[in-house]
Amino acid sequence: MKKRLVTIVGPTGVGKTSLALKLGLEFSGEIVSADSRQIYRGMDIGTAKSSDEDMAKVPHHLIDIVEPNDAFSLAQYQSLAYKSIEDILARKRLPILVGGSGQYVWAVLEGWSIPKVTPNNWYREELEKRLLSGESEELFQELKQMNPELASRVDKRNPRRLIRAMEISKFSDHRTARSKNPPDYSILIIGLTCPRHSLYKRIDLRVEQMISAGLESEVRELRAKNYADNSPSMSGIGYRQMISYIKGDINLVECVNQIKFESHRLARQQYNWFGLGKSEISWFDVDTDYYQSAKSLVNSFIKE
Repeated sequence: MKKRLVTIVGPTGVGKTSLALKLGLEFSGEIVSADSRQIYRGMDIGTAKSSDEDMAKVPHHLIDIVEPNDAFSLAQYQSLAYKSIEDILARKRLPILVGGSGQYVWAVLEGWSIPKVTPNNWYREELEKRLLSGESEELFQELKQMNPELASRVDKRNPRRLIRAMEISKFSDHRTARSKNPPDYSILIIGLTCPRHSLYKRIDLRVEQMISAGLESEVRELRAKNYADNSPSMSGIGYRQMISYIKGDINLVECVNQIKFESHRLARQQYNWFGLGKSEISWFDVDTDYYQSAKSLVNSFIKE
């Protein structure tokens, strides 16, 4: 019998984890996170991690696996994801890959061959100096010259991603087209979506809930532990805006509005990874009573 993997994708705030929890309880499943922020310990509120109670009901994997100042690569994630999936399958349970980080999801589903490029601190420091001097657009244009394919997938406004893309392009043979070796899984991909105005309302409500839950205190605690403001983890949406507020650069209203705005922009970018026109994704509108249809789809997939 072929190995089966259920995957749930979609933009931030649409309800992926909620569906995964329901399906996990229904089909003896375990969640494998495909979220590039939930890997960090101590960053719970701003990354919308599941509660301890939910994680006790449905086991979660690849959450809280590195410290906020640790480097963590796509290749590392891919390797750990495969190990987690195989472990779940070996125990005759259903792995459910869940997340909105497009690179993480497709690296697993398509079996990307990822350049094994170790961090080059000297080169990174040079790039960081150039970014601080306002040369982000110049760096992005250099990346386009070196590696147009990678540049097309990089958010030039994300310093961490831009630096890593430059590093990979400089120290690997990026001229070779990325090869793919898909894993031997039968894969069902469920996509969650809703009209944009509805999605933005969901996102805004979640941001307000994060503020009420103590996002400011969480960021202050992280800074008190000497995690640098410019570390990869702290550059995430919610954290960098809250740092600006704590430092007095913006007021709380501006902070919240910026988090909402950047979260809206992230949601639009995620649709580039998980296009509504992708035939391999079965899409459901979360503004409808969709759960029974999604459950029936998973049930049929398992029984194939």
